Parts: sequence; structure tokens; C-alpha cells
Amino acid sequence: MKNIGEILIKEGPFSEIVIGNTAIVRAMIESGVKVVTSYPGSPTPEIAEALNSVPKEKNPIYFEFSTNEKVALEVAFGAAVNGYTSCVFFKSVGMNVVADSFVQLSMMEIPGGMVIVIGDDPGANSSQNEQDNRHYARLSYTPIFEPKDAQEVYDMFKKAVEYSKDLRSPVILRLTTHTAHFKQRVNFGTFTPSVIGSPIFDAKKNGPYIPIAQNVPIMKRRALEKLNKWEEISERFIFLSNNGSEIGIITTGLPYLSLLDVLGENAKKLDILRLGMVYPLPRKAIVEFLKTHKKIKILEELDDFIEEKIKAIAFEERIDVNIVGKVDLEDWIGEYTPEKVYSVLSKFSPDLLRNIPKPTKYARVINRPPQLCPGCGHRPVFYVLSKILKEKDISVADIGCHTLGFLEPYNVGQILLSMGHSTGTASGLSMFNTDRKVVAFLGDSTFFHAGIPGIINSVFNKHNFTLVIMENGTTAMTGHQDHPGKAIRIRQILEAIGVKHIWEVDTYQQDKLEETLKTALETNEFNVVIAKHPCMLKFTRERRRKGIVKVPQMKVTNKCTLASVCITKFACPSFQMADDGSVFVHKDLCIGDGSCISVCPSGALEFEKVESGGDTK
Repeated sequence: MKNIGEILIKEGPFSEIVIGNTAIVRAMIESGVKVVTSYPGSPTPEIAEALNSVPKEKNPIYFEFSTNEKVALEVAFGAAVNGYTSCVFFKSVGMNVVADSFVQLSMMEIPGGMVIVIGDDPGANSSQNEQDNRHYARLSYTPIFEPKDAQEVYDMFKKAVEYSKDLRSPVILRLTTHTAHFKQRVNFGTFTPSVIGSPIFDAKKNGPYIPIAQNVPIMKRRALEKLNKWEEISERFIFLSNNGSEIGIITTGLPYLSLLDVLGENAKKLDILRLGMVYPLPRKAIVEFLKTHKKIKILEELDDFIEEKIKAIAFEERIDVNIVGKVDLEDWIGEYTPEKVYSVLSKFSPDLLRNIPKPTKYARVINRPPQLCPGCGHRPVFYVLSKILKEKDISVADIGCHTLGFLEPYNVGQILLSMGHSTGTASGLSMFNTDRKVVAFLGDSTFFHAGIPGIINSVFNKHNFTLVIMENGTTAMTGHQDHPGKAIRIRQILEAIGVKHIWEVDTYQQDKLEETLKTALETNEFNVVIAKHPCMLKFTRERRRKGIVKVPQMKVTNKCTLASVCITKFACPSFQMADDGSVFVHKDLCIGDGSCISVCPSGALEFEKVESGGDTK
């Protein structure tokens, strides 16, 4: 098997089959990027995996996981204003976290150049919404490149760096889930290691960098002047297929590929204008396209971002053309897969699809709800709380694996906004509450990311609820990335900010866990329970790397009375029900953690016997 890290630093040129998230790392290396920062989140974490796969002594890039997206952006910005080309990447909703600093970037001179890679998520495959981050570009005067596949991810990143350094301006490379994971053979260029230069930050020469009243007009004017230059650049990133048709389609990214899939050879009968930059738009190319067609379809995922501007251009230029964008609510929702594009086109012009078969639907698999892994340390917490919380009590979820507590059979965690919201929301829910307990959840990674301010607020304003910090020692949901908890103990921070009532308990000690949670819920003051247990998925993976692939697993003995608590209430997926109604342990799922033993009312669960030496291979 090829070592991708060694491949990424080959002198080149060469080609390799990779996904977009890997191709972008080679583009970073070839472009002389020196600093890369991130906070993990799908669909971008493979970028970090590729960066970390390069041998440390040969890696030309400094990379860090920062405590949150905002800090990551600021670290990258600091490096870039000091002359070092930088990049920051994060998932779609990370844009909300960085917004406060991000909206200032275009007002600044950035000598090193800076690329912001956003992983948007049409279809909400791994996010709590489908937000369209193109709107942030217009808000902040920041240009956006939008590639269609892995080759363009590589090509456009290199161009983004080139123009960013030339204009000393930030630029966005917007990926979506499909482009981030698009797999193809990518043609790479050459890489020559370069020496890190001296820092060049000079506030007098390149400023102003302080956005106070007297400087804001200067800084905004500079941003708008650069935006005009970016519009000229956007004219170089148009891809026109002109076949003399009266009907034209303007599109970009994944919808373009889906359009080709749907139309096949019939695509040659249409005129298609694909935009490589979606902000600012290439006005000249669009005007020419509008003038030469009677009817135009705007094909874009999520919001009518391009549509609104193109209609405005047509109005301003007094072009008599029928422009059709989104027709109904369904056009605003979901990924523009071939199946979706076929549906959208059928509402625009059924004649276009004459003799074109509807795309075959993917095979429908049986619905399988997301669930906590076998042995997950969060499961005992939800199991215990599902027993002791009353129906009227309130539980506040947060972002992480523990969000799944809201599912059956636990039904714990009834409301969710964003990372770290739980303490603030729980504070509001606790007000004027005399007989309804409020409990909130917070992961250990989220604690460092965005949880501390809410806790400080709860202490300072004397709010009354229980916060359960789910400490598993990693950023588990996005791929087991490290977080500051390795160096900084959560309890020390809680004590330092004045939390009076703190308990720590291993979640596998369920009797103690239940006793602790009951005590906490009866405490009439803000209090914290640190519910600890290592992520067992990470633990078992590390064990397998060491060659330990067989361990004592659980078995159901003849003491079983078919109460089925292990299935219906504890809900470990290792326990399953046979056709005859008996309960058995699925050997491919059980990890032999034993967290289930105490939940069986008939004491029917035991470890199986493993022959000596059988636990290592």
C-alpha cells in the first residue's frame, strides 16, 4: 500500500488517485503554504489526516488543531500578515464561529496570502443544517472559488494562493461534501522545498490594521477596490459550452456534473456556462450569455445566491431574457444529485428530458438510526438519567456523539442549537423553575471549544442546573483528533472559575454514577458532574493496531428471563433478539467491555472464557 504522506512530498510532476481533501494538501505543499490551522469537522477532516501523514521531519507545513474555528482563523491570519502563506479549514457551521474575525479580513493587507477552505454540507450529511456560506462572502467582500471535482480542488487552490498573495487579500475555496470526497486521478505539478523567510509584519507600511472610526472608510474602500480586481479575475474562470441553442444553463460545481449525468449526449445540444468563481460573478461573461439566449435556467444548490445577482444584471443591462431559477421549496433543499437535477429540469422544460430516462435511484437500504458505539461511556449516563429524570424535567443537548442521547430509548436531550450552547440555554430554561430539574450536556472537546464562557456566566449569575461534562479524552465524532484536555484538566478550570460543586465519576461505575447524578440534581446551585470514560472506539482501534483482535466477550446465560433491558433500555447494539425471542450477543459487535453486566435484572450476563493466549491474535 502506498504511503500517501511520502507521495504528497514527491518532487513531481506525477498523478495519483486521491480524494479532493487529499489533493488540496499537495496543492498547499506546491504553493508554499507554511501554516495550516483547523478545528475538525466533516466534510474536511481528511485534509488533516493527509497533512499528518507526511513524515514530520520532511513536512514543509506547520499544522495545528486549534481550540475552535475562530482561534484557528486568527492564528492563520497572524501568520499571513507576517508574510507566511496560510490556510484555515473547517466545516460549514464553523463559519458561524469565525464570523466575528472573518468579516474583518478583507479590510486588511495580508502580504503572505490566506485561503479559507470551507466544507459546506448540502443535504446535511454530517451537520445540523444546510447553511449556504456563500452569503458570508457577499457580507465580507471575500471572493469564492468553487471547484467541481478533485482535480479542480487542486488547481483552484493553487490559483487561490497565487491571487491571494498578489492582491494581499483573503479568498475562500468552497468545497461541498461531494467535492471534498470526489475521487479521481489528479495530475500534480512539481514541488521544490523552500526556506522559511523572515517575518515581515509592518503595521505602518501595510496598515491600518485597527478598525476604529477614522480608519474604517479607508479599509472598506481598499476592500471594495480589491473586489473589483477579483471580478476581473472571475472572468478567467468561466467554462463555456456553446452549441447554438436558444436555451442556456448557468451552473457551478456539483450541479454541473449532475447535469452532464442527466443529459448525457444531449448536453451537446445545450449552451452551458459553468462558473468557477461564484463571488464576485464574471459580469461580462454573464451579460454576453444572457444576450445570446431566450431562456436561461440557473442551476445551483441551496439558496438563490447566483440567481438573484444574475437577475439583477439582466435588469440593469435591460436584457430581454426569461431567467428561471428556483421554482418551489424543494429546489432549495438537499444535494443536487442527478436524481434531483432531473426533477428540477422537469419543472423548467420537460422537452429537455424527452427520451432521457429518469436516473436510477440508488438502492434503498433499511433505515438504521445512528447509535452509540458498543461500550460507549456515554451510554450509562443516558441509561441512568432515563431512569431518574421525571417526564417534566428538561435536558439540553450539545454537539458531539452524546447528541445521540435524544434518540430512543433514552430520550435525553430535547433541544440543541450549536457547539457550547447548552450552558446558556440551560440557564434560561432554569429560570422561574421551582419543580422541574434542568440538566445540560457538554463534551470535553466542546468544553474547550465554546463551553467555558457559558459556565462562567452560570457561576457569575448564579443559575441553578446540573451540567454533565462527557469526558472521553478525544474529539470523537470527527475522527479522534486531540484537544487541550491532554494538557489541561477540566476540573482545574472549573475550580479556577468558581464552580463550587464538582463530581468526577467513571461512567462504568453505574451505581456510583446514579448516586452522583441524583445528588447533583438535588443540589440547589449550579453544579458539574464530569462523567469520564475513554472513547472505546478509539481504544479498540488502538488495541487492534497492536495485534489484539480477540478479547473475552459477553455471553447470555440460562439465567436470562427475557426482560430484554439490555436491548430496550440500555440499547447496546451488541445485544440482539433471535427469531425465537431469545437474546444473544453479536460477536462482531461486542468489545467485551462489561458495561452492561450491572443492567441485567436477572444477572444473566457473564464474560465468556477465552483460552490462554487467545487474546492477542
